[in-house]
Amino acid sequence: MSDNHSNNRLGFAGVIGILALLMISVACSSDKSKFLPGFSDRAAVPGMYTDSVTTLISDSGRIRYRVIAEIWEVYDKAKDPYWYFPKKVYFERFNDSLKTESMVQSDTARYYSDRKVWELIKNVSLINLKGESFKTSLLYWDQRQQRIYSDSFIQIEQKNQIITGYGFESNETLTQYKIFKVDGIFPIDSAEPDSMGMDTKASK
Repeated sequence: MSDNHSNNRLGFAGVIGILALLMISVACSSDKSKFLPGFSDRAAVPGMYTDSVTTLISDSGRIRYRVIAEIWEVYDKAKDPYWYFPKKVYFERFNDSLKTESMVQSDTARYYSDRKVWELIKNVSLINLKGESFKTSLLYWDQRQQRIYSDSFIQIEQKNQIITGYGFESNETLTQYKIFKVDGIFPIDSAEPDSMGMDTKASK
């Protein structure tokens, strides 16, 4: 794993919590919010639209986070209300020296506000507290069940190996997880994969 990967250390649940705080802040203060009246089908258009969101968030008087999103739309009148981020969401967490410690990003994201379920779509990349890298095309996080899961292909880069497979489930911090169908295990220092299938669990 590269040095950049080893420095990125933020739990998934923490990142999503920060995004939720950001949304409250932007909703209260953004001067770029636009309400779109006059449509017969109110559920099909966003009740709020905000573009070029770049926000720094402080904690205990220190800048800790930067969140960047090109577009944020709120479909509050939809049958299943949701927030929509059609063009990438990116997060950074800073240490006391304002050096980047962690990041998570995806091409598209939705948050279903009534069900409290996040859907991260396409080129999803995140890092757990151990510095392990998770990459997939689709990932869900159910806040009520405190569960992260996916039925899609997933690649997990650990310290000494890369594991690929289909179907994934984890706790919120990505410290206890399993792949339901392992496709391959590839030692980092070897071109030949280990063909042995397995479920994998990371210890706390």
